[in-house]
Amino acid sequence: MYQNHQRTVKEKERRLTECQRELERAGQECQRMNRNKSYLLVEQGRLQLEADRHTENIKKRDTQVKSLASSLELEGYDRTPLNERQLQSFHRQVKERLDQDSKDLNQTMHDMQEKEAQKQQSIDDLRDKKTGLERTIELKRDIQAKKQQELKNIKSDLQKLEGSSSRLQELDTELQKMERELDNAVQACTVDSLKAEVIELQREKTELDQAQRRLDKEMELLNTHTRAHAEMDMLKKNKMDKEEQVRKIKSRHNEELVSLLGHFPSKRELEDWIHSKSREINSTRERLSKMNKELASGEQNKTHFTAEIKRKEELLASYEERLFNVCGSQDFQSDLSKLDDELEKCSKQRAMLAGATAVYSQFISQLTEEGEPCCPVCQRVFPSEAELQDVINDMQSKLRLIPDKLKNTEQDLKRKERRRDEMMALKPIRQSIVELQEKELPELRNKLQRVNREIEKLKGDTEEQETLLCTLMSEEDTAKACLQDVSLMDRYQLDLKDVERKIAQHAARLQGVDLSRTMQQVSQEKQETQLRLDTTCSKIELKRKLIQDQQEQIQALRSSVNEIRGEKLQISSNMQKRQQLEEQCVEFSSEIQTLHRDIRDAKEQMSPLAATLEKLQLDKQDLAKRRMQKQAEGQEKINAIKEKVKNLTQLEKEITKYIEEDKDTYKEQKETELQEVEKQLHEAEKHREKTNKDMGNIRQDIDTQKVQERWLQDNLTLRKRVEELKEVSRKHEALLKEMGNMQVMQLRNERREVERKLEDLKKNRSVALGRQKGYEDEILRFRKELSEDQYCRAEDLYRDKMIVMRTTELANKDLDIYYKALDQTIMKFHSMKMEEINKIIRDLWRSTYRGQDIEYVEIRSDVDENASAGLKRRTYNYRVVMVKGDTALDMRGRCSAGQKVLASLIIRLALAETFCLNCGILALDEPTTNLDRENIESLAHALVEIIKSRSRQRNFQLLVITHDEDFVELLGRSNYVEHFYRIRKNQDQCSEITKCSINTLNSYLH
Repeated sequence: MYQNHQRTVKEKERRLTECQRELERAGQECQRMNRNKSYLLVEQGRLQLEADRHTENIKKRDTQVKSLASSLELEGYDRTPLNERQLQSFHRQVKERLDQDSKDLNQTMHDMQEKEAQKQQSIDDLRDKKTGLERTIELKRDIQAKKQQELKNIKSDLQKLEGSSSRLQELDTELQKMERELDNAVQACTVDSLKAEVIELQREKTELDQAQRRLDKEMELLNTHTRAHAEMDMLKKNKMDKEEQVRKIKSRHNEELVSLLGHFPSKRELEDWIHSKSREINSTRERLSKMNKELASGEQNKTHFTAEIKRKEELLASYEERLFNVCGSQDFQSDLSKLDDELEKCSKQRAMLAGATAVYSQFISQLTEEGEPCCPVCQRVFPSEAELQDVINDMQSKLRLIPDKLKNTEQDLKRKERRRDEMMALKPIRQSIVELQEKELPELRNKLQRVNREIEKLKGDTEEQETLLCTLMSEEDTAKACLQDVSLMDRYQLDLKDVERKIAQHAARLQGVDLSRTMQQVSQEKQETQLRLDTTCSKIELKRKLIQDQQEQIQALRSSVNEIRGEKLQISSNMQKRQQLEEQCVEFSSEIQTLHRDIRDAKEQMSPLAATLEKLQLDKQDLAKRRMQKQAEGQEKINAIKEKVKNLTQLEKEITKYIEEDKDTYKEQKETELQEVEKQLHEAEKHREKTNKDMGNIRQDIDTQKVQERWLQDNLTLRKRVEELKEVSRKHEALLKEMGNMQVMQLRNERREVERKLEDLKKNRSVALGRQKGYEDEILRFRKELSEDQYCRAEDLYRDKMIVMRTTELANKDLDIYYKALDQTIMKFHSMKMEEINKIIRDLWRSTYRGQDIEYVEIRSDVDENASAGLKRRTYNYRVVMVKGDTALDMRGRCSAGQKVLASLIIRLALAETFCLNCGILALDEPTTNLDRENIESLAHALVEIIKSRSRQRNFQLLVITHDEDFVELLGRSNYVEHFYRIRKNQDQCSEITKCSINTLNSYLH
């Protein structure tokens, strides 16, 4: 029966699955159709909008055709809609009308332009005539001004000649007087006798000079020997002092050096011994440093292992605490197996209680409904109604107690399951505890013991090396203290050898010297000779001055005579030209009157021409204004018609495109497709509703079958649990008898509390021991560090560093003052050099540039004053400006290419003259690039002017590299270019340089 029931349930579940699949397929089909329907609805809306727009375009086209036809007075377009033939006829008529209007407008413009040309011809004739009169008036005015100036000059000359006759007589008298004075001065002149006296005095001076030089040599020789004796005495004294110094040094360090080296060494031997000791000290320090590193590494490993052991112990204690809190003891496996047994019992009891409700209810219904009731379990017939009623009452009382028992059992089962889950979660922790206790902690403790032994060994070796290092360093310090004195002694010994050599040289120099006179006698004779020499020199100067005065007096008299004679000749010549000047005066007066009459006649002829010219210009302006107005009106009318035709053509294109694409048929097709899709969607919805209904019926049948299956299963479980209940009851009674009055739960809680306190105490003790060990190690390390030089000499080192710091601060302050002074000096130098450069640029520009738009150019610099001395360097923003009057503008973007090239050349010359005085080479590579012909000629002229202005500079050289032969020809027109060098390819395609004369350049030009 139970198996048939299960087969029925499986068959219904299979049918339910098939229905679900069918429902999913129906849903997907509905979604696809909905998407297709949405697309078709959107397409239908778009097509309907295009159809409405097509109808609106036809209406607009007909309206615009009707409006344009009425404005152009075209007939036959009043009725709408218009057909294709009417539209073609309309476009043809509009085109003919536009062509006619354009033709009429062009004809009108041509007629008016001819009238304007006639007026302009008349204006030009009158203007030429007026210009000719104005030029004639201007020319004659210039001639008149020149004649008047010449007349004024002639009258001035005539006025000067009126007093010339009296002046001529005065000059004759003055000339005779000057000639007598000149003859007297020549006769009284004694220049020849004075010159003879000067020659005699010069010969005497030469003799005195020779005597003076002989006495100087004798005095120099006396000085030399006197100085040699003094130096000889000083050298002997110096020798004795140095021998005494050597003896003192040997007595001071003899004992120490003999104890170290076995003998008194030289400087070289002592330096070699110190060098070997230094190498030994360095090797000992390296060994000590290596040991210290190993010791530090061991200490670090020890600290690491200690911390790791501490961390592992803390982790083990935390794991054990968590395990104890969950399990209540340290025996995790037995507690877990015991908890599994309890869970199994609770599960069986819950199942039994859950099935007991159905069993007792079934039993009670069977006992009350059957005619002859019997026991549902053993099929025993009840002998009396009272016994039957007792059984029913007993079952009903048990049935009432089952819900409470079932609830308590389920709560107990959930609590034990939670505890079991907690214990299962602690299973990895239990494994970790085992690994920590049996493997990791013992290994770490063994490593820590090995590290402690290595540290102790390293400490002993380190102390031995430190003792050795102290001994070596003390010996080295002793030797270094003696090294300075030994070096000084070696230098004294070398000085002694040098002194002995000098003493020998002076002794050899003084041998064989015999002096007859003393230094005083020679000096007295030298003073007497110098006095005679000075007297002779003063006499020579006096004689020369007398000769010069007499010559100047004679020359002045001769100059006066010549001037008077010249003036006399000039006056005589002017007297002869007087009659000629009077005739020129009369002639110029008549010519000026004639010119004045001609100018007056020309002005009278020019006044009516100006009025006529002004009238013709006004007529021409009126014609031009009317022509422009008519042209604008006609063009505006034609443009309006063209714009309307353009809009009409655009509408016709849209209408034609709609018709050609057959949008109406496409719209009907999409509407048909939409109706078909809506029909299919309706059928699919019906099929999906039917499938949903079948699925609901199947689910209801399956639920009914499952309820029956659960009832049968509970009935079978009930029988099994009743037997187990009896067995458990017997065991429970036996255990209660064994336990007696023991309070098990209270004892278990007390034990758990005591174990927890014990674990806390162990953990605190371990932490305290670890901290104590760490503090002891730190105390030892600090004591060792305090015994090192770094801390023993801390005050001395601090004092030395403080001195260095204060000295550095003072040096920085001095450097800052120096920097500011240097910066101010550089700024002043920069200003001076900029002024010098701009002065040179200004002079060169004014001497070479021929235009009038730029007076000069200069370089200006904007200094960044915000840059402080300590932050960054000062920056200068240089720019080239061109100056006209009081206005200065940047040349960038405002000057021509020729001006740029000329400015570049001038700036280079100015910089070279300012900063490169020994280099005067100026090289130009393709200077005519991107320049027109006028600028090329201007550049060539500017370069010629530069060459001309710099031709006196000895080291100036101009190099020009160019392909422009015309430019070279322009440079060759000056007198400064004689040759040029041509570079070209030969037959082997190799470059060769040829020196050519500038006169042969024309033969190369095309």
